[in-house]
This record gives sequence, structure tokens and C-alpha cells, in this order.
Amino acid sequence: MENYKSPQRDAQFVAYELLGFQKHYESLGYGDVSEDLVKAIHTEAAKFADNVLAPINQSGDQQGCRWDQGTVTTPDGFKEAYQQYIEGGWPGMSHPEEWGGQGLPYSLSTAIAEYFSGANHSWAMYPGLSQGCISTILAHGTDEQKARFLPKLVSGEWAGTMCLTEAHCGSDLGLLRCKADPNEDGSYSISGTKIFISAGEHDFTDNIVHIVLARLPDAPEGTKGISLFIVPKMNVSEDGEVADRNQVQCGSIEHKMGINGSATCVINFDGAKGYLIGQANRGLNCMFTFMNVARIGTGLEGMASSEAALQGALAYAKDRVQFRSATQRDGTAPADPIIVHPDVRRMLLTQKAFAEGGRALAYYCMQQVDISQANKDSSDVQLAEARLALLTPILKAFLTETAQESTYYGVQVYGGHGFVKEWGMEQLARDTRICSLYEGTTGIQSLDLLGRKVLGSKGELLKIFLQDVGAYCQSMDADETESKLRNTLVDYVQRWQDLTQYVGQHAATNPDELGSAAVDYLMFSGYVSMAYFWLQMAQTARKQLKDGSTEVDFYKGKIETARFFFSRLLPRAAAHAEAVKAGSDTLMSIGEGMFKVD
Repeated sequence: MENYKSPQRDAQFVAYELLGFQKHYESLGYGDVSEDLVKAIHTEAAKFADNVLAPINQSGDQQGCRWDQGTVTTPDGFKEAYQQYIEGGWPGMSHPEEWGGQGLPYSLSTAIAEYFSGANHSWAMYPGLSQGCISTILAHGTDEQKARFLPKLVSGEWAGTMCLTEAHCGSDLGLLRCKADPNEDGSYSISGTKIFISAGEHDFTDNIVHIVLARLPDAPEGTKGISLFIVPKMNVSEDGEVADRNQVQCGSIEHKMGINGSATCVINFDGAKGYLIGQANRGLNCMFTFMNVARIGTGLEGMASSEAALQGALAYAKDRVQFRSATQRDGTAPADPIIVHPDVRRMLLTQKAFAEGGRALAYYCMQQVDISQANKDSSDVQLAEARLALLTPILKAFLTETAQESTYYGVQVYGGHGFVKEWGMEQLARDTRICSLYEGTTGIQSLDLLGRKVLGSKGELLKIFLQDVGAYCQSMDADETESKLRNTLVDYVQRWQDLTQYVGQHAATNPDELGSAAVDYLMFSGYVSMAYFWLQMAQTARKQLKDGSTEVDFYKGKIETARFFFSRLLPRAAAHAEAVKAGSDTLMSIGEGMFKVD
């Protein structure tokens, strides 16, 4: 939406007042990353997002991308915006200085990515994919591969993608058929077709580096036989310069429900030269470096959409005059702004609770990534990685599912105008719909959380996080309101433990119990996790008011939104718990013939 404004004040609140980022950075050796520097970076990022990206969001949706004989032209202004992005030094913020980056914390570069996505989801897809490509080469590439590809990726001169999906297999990567045959020079000949490749072809850069999953000739079946390859669109010489064209072609682009300014491509590899990255047949393990970056990024997209929907709906609700207030806010007016009506407040507060609660959860996860990357204490790193393992699927799935509700309310607050394209809300709803689908659907994230992370660790990953929650609840200095919220949270933590034990016991004798419980279990986990952060935000806000802050409305807004979340949104978790306990029989006892409608 063109009236989008990057939420700098709330970002500052979460980072510095709630999570103590100054001490966090100092403890990791980022002593020169001061609060003033961070504010300056956020300010410049906000200028770029609000003044460059937001104005071309709606036109980008209307124009879409154009495909012609393998080339893709992005909407007007997109390429020029990308050049400003490069000139601003944004691509390499958190990457090592030896490859041309600025060596700043992951959390700093990722936080401002929210602004870009909130302003223009489609445009933000392009540089977002490059970040995962860079992280994968950094983590698993050889020294030669790093020297050949990283400098121009980090500078933004080249872009990157990941190529997983094939037409016959979506998330079931064990079925993929893309082949990799060895060449005499140590490279590989990659053949096959990948679909749904975001930013797979565009006019931003003169080279695109694809990270591709494929099978070696002697590879075992299933996921254990997948290897990972670097396959550039343009071949690259040993000194890192563009050479001749590789056998990589964009066969077509998809015509989609949303994010029309983002090119979603069919990519054909016809004996393209590629380079093995990591160990043979261990490609899926390496790809998870990319996937985890992408999943956190997708969760941020959901949170950014909730923020954008709130901003649009709030502005409209303050301006739109309809009906008299039941409590006669203005007895002389024929009608009042719709923000006075309780049901409109319900929708706005839901958006606010999800956007700001999601920001706290996301920043906390970014903080854990910082620790995992820069902390010298192995025990601290292990704890951070354990927290991330549990929270990443929650972050990705819960923030994108709640974004569907937030953008739905964005349309709803506008009424009939929300259904009309010129207001921008229907575009936001369409663009956001993809977030709960790519990088692993909600169902897949839920199976990962419940099956691999919780039950797979025998409850250890959950135990670590719940101990954090319990320790905070025991130590907090709470007033009467916060004491009630705390006691409610403690109750839900116990329910979380009981629910986990219940599912574990039933899944041990019937594997279908796991799949039938997974999504409701994740949503339960999401509501309780967000309650933990809303409790912290309420206490932080109260302390600021007690210390005499003049930002009374801002901090009271935090306290009241926390009360709203605990009273009206957290009880949804109880319904999800009941659905979990309904068991698999309510799903699996229905024969396929019973689905017929004729």
C-alpha cells in the first residue's frame, strides 16, 4: 500500500526496551553497533521502503512480470529500485567483510527486511532469495566456490535462488528426478526442470546463481540420495567474472493469485554446468541452511503483512464515518468514525496483537541466530540453536496463518471498498496468501514441530523453552494485572506439557495421531508462545510509565493489547487443544467414497 510507513518506533521498543539488544550486541563482540547506529540504519531503510518501494507496489501488481522467449521483464521501477538497493549497501550488511560485506549482526539486516516486505512484498522477494543462496555457500561451499561466487552475490551485482520443486513432487523431495552427471573437469552436468522458482529469471542482474537439488547416477532412492549444486545462469570464470551462457533457461512464468511483481519461474536445466556443494548425497542437509533462513524470512513476511493491514485499516477506521456510537461519542454528528464501534475495535486489536506480538517473537528468534553465529561459548550456542529449532516452525507457520486473518480483517474494515483494487487491501490479502504455502506449508511446519522437534527430541527442545518461560514468570515483578496474565500463562504452559504427553502416548500406538494433531498443536504452541512475549511487553511498558515516560498512549497501548490478547485470542488455544484430543478417528474413519457429492 502506498500509505505504508515502516514501524520504526515499535522496532526500537522490541529490540532495545524488550530484548536488550545493546547488551546483546556488546556480548557478541559487536561493540561498535550502537543504538544510534541501528536507528540511523533503520531510518535509511525506512526511507527506501516508504518512498521507493511502497509507491511501486500497486503498479507492480497491475503490470506483473512479462516473459518473452526466456527473458523476464519486471514491472516499471523494480529494476531501478534494485539499483538503489545496491547503492545503499543493503545486500551485504550481515555478511563477512572478507567477501565484501559489512559484518553486521544477522538481526540488524533481517529486521529491516520487514520494512521492505511490508512496503512491497513482490519486490522484496528478489533480494530475499539471494540471502539464502549466500548463506548456503558460506556454510558449505569450498574456498574456491566462495571466491568465485560470493563477492558479486554479497555486493548484489548477482542474485541467487533455490531450486527444489519439480512438477511431480512438491514438498516430497525424495521423489525428485533432476539429474547430475559427472564431467571430466570435476563439474557436473545438470538436467531437469524445476518449477515455482521465485526470482528464477529477471532483469535486475546479469547473472543468477541457482542452488539446485539433483541426483547423482549412483544415488540411493529417496531423500538420502539428493545432492546440492551451484548452477549459475551464466558460466563464471575462475576469477569470478561472467563468461558464456550456461544451459539454463526460463521456460515460462506462473500467472498467480498474488505477488504478481515477483517472477515465479519454470527453470529448465539442459546439461547445465554445476558444482557440487557439500558432500554427495547430503544435499538436503545443506539445503536446510537455505530453508531455515527462508522460513524465518517467510515468517517476517507474514508479520509485515499483519502490520501493513493494521496500518491501512486503522487509517480508514479513523476517517470513515458510519453510524452513531452506542455511547454517543459526538452527540452533534450524524455519524461517527467507525473506530468507535466495538466490532471494528475487535478487528483492529487482533491485527495489532498479531503484528506486534509477531515482531517480538521474530526479533527473539533473530537474537538467537546472532548468538548461534557469533557467540564463543559452545553451551550458549547450543541453547540458542535449541530455541531456534523449536521456534522456527512456529514463527513460520503461526505468523503466516495469523497474517491471513489480519489481511482478511483489512478488507473487512474497509467494507465494500476493501474489495475494490484501488484501495490496496485486496492486493495485500492476495499477496499474503502465498506465505503459508511456500517454504513448507503449515501442515509440514506442524509435522516438523511436533514430530521432529518435540517428540523427536523426547521433549528436550520444548523443555528448554518452557524453562525460559517459567523462569521469567517466577522472577517478574508484576502488578495486579500482570499477575493475572502471568497466572494464565503458567496454566497454559502446563497444558502445553500435558498436551504433548497426550499426543506422544497416542501416537506411539497409532501414527495417524501425529498427523491429525499437528496443525492444532502448532497453533496452540503459537498462541502460548506469543502470550509469553505479550506478558513481557506489558511489564516493560508498565515500567516505562512508572519511570515517567511521556509516551503514555504508546505504552498504555501495549498494556491494553496484552489484556486483549490474553482475554480474546489466547483462549483459542484451548479450542485447538480440544481438537488435538479429538484424535485421528474423526478424520480417518471417513471412507473416500463418503467425500462424493454426486
